[in-house]
Amino acid sequence: MQPVFLEKSTQTLIKESIPSEQICSNLSSFYSVFSDSTRLKILISLLTCEMCVNDLSKLLGINQTTLSHQLKILKSNGAVTTTRRNKYIFYKATNKFVNNIMINGVDFYLEKTKKIG
Repeated sequence: MQPVFLEKSTQTLIKESIPSEQICSNLSSFYSVFSDSTRLKILISLLTCEMCVNDLSKLLGINQTTLSHQLKILKSNGAVTTTRRNKYIFYKATNKFVNNIMINGVDFYLEKTKKIG
């Protein structure tokens, strides 16, 4: 048997800090939203202001079919919400948590590249 160097209190703290399998699975799905560069561009745009598919398509140069598919993924994972106005659906980033994740991700990347370069 391999020795364990952590104190029992540290082991307990770690075990109590790990969320349930269901929460970990949901978090994994949520974080997968940030693993696609197209979705990142969409999210960054929607953090600036609410937009409809037409505006996003023209702004980002993405065809509406691809855009709609990516927006569906973002919405199903809770990263964006929608509001209907007449025949148009407007999208916006959910809240400050999505904004913070994006800011922290950019900060992490810039800090990492600064150390490398």
